[in-house]
Amino acid sequence: MELIWRSLGACRGLDPDMFFPETEDQADVAKMVCSGCDVRISCLEHALASREKVGIWGGTTERDRRRIIRHRRRVA
Repeated sequence: MELIWRSLGACRGLDPDMFFPETEDQADVAKMVCSGCDVRISCLEHALASREKVGIWGGTTERDRRRIIRHRRRVA
């Protein structure tokens, strides 16, 4: 039940390769899809909790997620 958000994502039905970009320009396309997604926060929290190393999750790259994790550690 926890991952029910996946069926509600704006990415549903799109080519999954779009969310595993090779360039920053390709990442921007995926991030735009995420920007209008109703479950973006759930997706991002899943990626942070499971330490997703690749791909765009919740509108973030792996580098973005590392920054979020570091920031959360500092303010905790």
